[in-house]
Amino acid sequence: MAFRSSSTRWQFRQPSVIPGFGLALGVTLTWLTLIVLIPLSGLIWRSSGLGWSKFLALASDERTVNALTISFGTAFVAAVINLVFGVVLAWVLVRYRFPGKRVIDAMVDLPFALPTAVAGIALTALYAPNGWIGSLLAPLGIKIAFTPAGIVVALVFVGLPFVVRTVQPIMEEIDKEVEEAAATLGASRYQTISRVLLPGLLPAGLTGFALAFARGVGEYGSVIFIAGNLPYVSEIAPLLIIIRLEEFNYPAATAIAAVMLLISFIMLLVINTIQSWSRRRYGYGA
Repeated sequence: MAFRSSSTRWQFRQPSVIPGFGLALGVTLTWLTLIVLIPLSGLIWRSSGLGWSKFLALASDERTVNALTISFGTAFVAAVINLVFGVVLAWVLVRYRFPGKRVIDAMVDLPFALPTAVAGIALTALYAPNGWIGSLLAPLGIKIAFTPAGIVVALVFVGLPFVVRTVQPIMEEIDKEVEEAAATLGASRYQTISRVLLPGLLPAGLTGFALAFARGVGEYGSVIFIAGNLPYVSEIAPLLIIIRLEEFNYPAATAIAAVMLLISFIMLLVINTIQSWSRRRYGYGA
């Protein structure tokens, strides 16, 4: 039983038609504990065994800091690019009819099905100095492969579907009559987009951004080929973890993983907080 102060009415909660909430909740929590909580707890426990001084020394190593900066920086840039162009692509797929629309719609999901290593090899072949695209950019002094820019290209490729598939269903629910009503009231196209359409898409866009960013931070297969893996230049944190493990330097690998976990949690918490605020602000999902 709950009381709504806004309407001063009592509302009685009806029992669910489908029984088994306790069993379903137990299975969910057990599965979540086995798959997520126990591995993360093991990582935190192993990191705590290093001691603060040793942990900070390993985490603040110059090569480690550079790899973390490249991983999170390129993931953030790629997520921003995907947010902008993902919304545009979703808008085109929802609002317009044109030949080949179904093919383009299916191609959006291609990064989900394509092995990341295959994507990395293909992107490297295209953007290398002697590749189809790289050979055109080389005379202009633009180098993509084996630089952080190549990492951004790879992360844009793997992260685009997250934004499109998150925003697309929300766009389909927006009635065209809302846009026509805004135009009838004298709103310009810019005002219609900025004040009518984008506020409703903001929570979904932030969700897609968070998913693309999270995927980019931990991406490995599509990046190692095009990045070049040069220390202090284009070496990502997941690759450095693999290198430390191959060197049997388990404390260093654990410290890097713990720092990645902490930074990712903080950034996702901030994004989710902004998303919750936007839902309350614009009434989406209420």
